[in-house]
Amino acid sequence: MIAPPLILIVAIIVIALVFDFTNGFHDSANSISTVVSTKVLSPRNAVVFAAFFNFLAAFGFGVAVADTISSIVDLNIVTLTIIPYIVLGALTGAISWNIITWFFGLPTSSSHALIGGLAGAGISAAGIAAIKWSTVGQVALFMVLSPLIGLVCGFLFMAAILWITRKASKPAAEGHFKRLQLCSAAAYSFSHGTNDAQKTMGIIVPLLFSLGYYGANANLSHLPVPFWVIIICYTTIAFGTLAGGWRIVRTMGYKITKLRPVHGFAAETAGAVTILSASAAGIPVSTTHVICSSIMGVGTTMGASTVKWGVARSIMIAWILTIPISALIGYAAFQEIRLVVGA
Repeated sequence: MIAPPLILIVAIIVIALVFDFTNGFHDSANSISTVVSTKVLSPRNAVVFAAFFNFLAAFGFGVAVADTISSIVDLNIVTLTIIPYIVLGALTGAISWNIITWFFGLPTSSSHALIGGLAGAGISAAGIAAIKWSTVGQVALFMVLSPLIGLVCGFLFMAAILWITRKASKPAAEGHFKRLQLCSAAAYSFSHGTNDAQKTMGIIVPLLFSLGYYGANANLSHLPVPFWVIIICYTTIAFGTLAGGWRIVRTMGYKITKLRPVHGFAAETAGAVTILSASAAGIPVSTTHVICSSIMGVGTTMGASTVKWGVARSIMIAWILTIPISALIGYAAFQEIRLVVGA
């Protein structure tokens, strides 16, 4: 393939930041749906609150998730000239799926869309050997485990709270949990930033490598993330959160189950614990899957019938389709790019 000019690589980095923005836009529902539906914060105040804590996560949490994303495509196999085109194909797949699911109000995973897009574009470029399947397998494993962990944690947190507050008056408890939910919402928004903003860093790093940014002696198994990339990615996702994805807020905040402040506190706390643990381990989980399943877990403490399982089923089908469809779009996008720029 023809080596891409510098201006094209800069343009692809901008597109990566567009993905980062759509990630924040798409996933703002994760951070604010519970505090909005429980009326602890107004929608406007909620997005500002969430965006601030998204950005705050830039400082002091490391870049383990970015390292994982940047290692999905084996840089020892693909040539430098096609790396930017692989990233462009991956972004096309991820952004397309984000827009499709946003339109239908489905809270799917931007992370899995990006991973699917990378896998599809990488296979299209250099065959199955170009993908580190151990990394993809780890992501696929936690695609199943993280919602289950969120579901169980949500149920256990809520059950524990109900037991602890069993003798408290309902109005007094409600007032306390309205204040506590601000803390849990802050923790969840912070955890969302620690995992999701790093995914965009992980696709910018290979672009910098293709430019020779790291020099000839770069360690391909661990390319450091420059601080300016960290700040840009966290700033962009915070602005995306400010824009808000209101269709998805309605699905998560009102259509899965009816929430009160105590339920929001339990769901957000369970989600934050799950995501922060994954971020520390460098595992790019779906923050959307985790908070949805945490809400479902909390809802089941009120009886299985209180959860609208028809809505939950539609969400789960979209989860299952995310990686394969974004991979197909990424594969097709790279083939189109190959036709345009030449083999």
